[in-house]
Amino acid sequence: MAKKVEFGSRIGLIAATVGSAVGLGNVWRFPAEAQANGGAAFLILYIGCVFLLGVPVMLAEFSIGRGTGSDAAGAFKKLSPRKKWWLTGALAILASYLILSFYMVVAGWTLEYFWQSLTGALYELPAKAEPDGMSALFHARMGEYITGTWRPLVVTFLMIGINLFILMRGVQKGIEKMSNVMMPLLFVLLVVFAGVALTFPKASEGLVFFLNPDFSKITPTVVVNALGQSFFSLSLGMGILITYSAYFPKHTHLVQTAVTVSLLDLVVALLMGFIIFPAVMSFGLSGESLEGATLVFVTLPEVFAQMPGTQWWSSLFFLLLMVAALTSTISLGEVSIAFLQNHFKMSRRKACFWVMLPLLVLSSMSSLSQGVLSDVRVFGMNWFDFLDNTATNIMLPVAAILTCIFLGWATPKEYFRNELTNNGHVGVRLFPVIRFIVRYAAPVLIAVILAAKILG
Repeated sequence: MAKKVEFGSRIGLIAATVGSAVGLGNVWRFPAEAQANGGAAFLILYIGCVFLLGVPVMLAEFSIGRGTGSDAAGAFKKLSPRKKWWLTGALAILASYLILSFYMVVAGWTLEYFWQSLTGALYELPAKAEPDGMSALFHARMGEYITGTWRPLVVTFLMIGINLFILMRGVQKGIEKMSNVMMPLLFVLLVVFAGVALTFPKASEGLVFFLNPDFSKITPTVVVNALGQSFFSLSLGMGILITYSAYFPKHTHLVQTAVTVSLLDLVVALLMGFIIFPAVMSFGLSGESLEGATLVFVTLPEVFAQMPGTQWWSSLFFLLLMVAALTSTISLGEVSIAFLQNHFKMSRRKACFWVMLPLLVLSSMSSLSQGVLSDVRVFGMNWFDFLDNTATNIMLPVAAILTCIFLGWATPKEYFRNELTNNGHVGVRLFPVIRFIVRYAAPVLIAVILAAKILG
């Protein structure tokens, strides 16, 4: 019998799992969500959702993964071999792969901006540039680097190659080793940037918006968005946590691991808030400048252009963003690789190629849909946005709901208790509360998110 693949150390286990959770969800998406939903009021709701709902659902996925030692589809099949629950895992695998196909494009953008910052090309002013035309300049740069034809494809292919190299090295030598380097680097860069941002002239105004709640801004929409962000940032419903927890040693303390991962995920969100809001307040940037890709590729370069050491700070920031993107794509890719290895008995090398090579086509479609193929619409959206909407807003919530129903209702109570408590040795008193949330609260609230997203 082949030896079970496991993470080699607790530090590596935490680093890899945090990397899968943090990624672009908190570095890219969180600041824009916080700005659009009332700042501190959103933050408080987000923190509550992470610990009251996110952690229990994470524990459900951990229990399924570690208990079976299988991939996202195989885990459900092992626990319920005569029923079709494996389709829940298959849905999560499909969703994660669709997300990977357009996340790889975003990862390529981060590589492009890192290189352009390093060389200084991002900040080269045209001969007739207006002094106050920085926003127009960086919008033009974004158009060149993101909506162009060949440049975005080249950097996307490079990121696919980097992912292939790391994933082919396996769980310990590839994923764990990469995470042990990348995650400390990400946290160091975040702390450095937060420290610099807090020295900006109007840093206090930014902190007031981010940390001083105005509860009048809490609406049903804000609650739904906070819940959605908490689930997205923790990678719930993607099959990632089931896949990674299959590599956990049997003695792993699941509750402690879930709380640690969630706390570190929250730290990243807080640090990004400490970076973004002092910066945009100090340099008079707000409103639409905080939306989506504009925040990262237009607003922040405007900030760096007004700081001493522009090229240095810009390079460090896009290095940070590239690290976050890489931890996201690696974890998303591993979901499908584990599935192919388990169900088709492929070698790891072959499975890696089968997962990565189709991305040359799928990611190209997502990249080109930002430019030359932008007029090709699917349900009124370009291909990139269609994948984002379908996988993120529909498939992930459905997978999360089904996972909770499966563990809360379709598997023996003793299974969940034994996995969560390590056969009665840890966290016994927490089990009834966590099981109640998984059985009742989480499915209902995720269904509310799903309905809200579908109905707009």
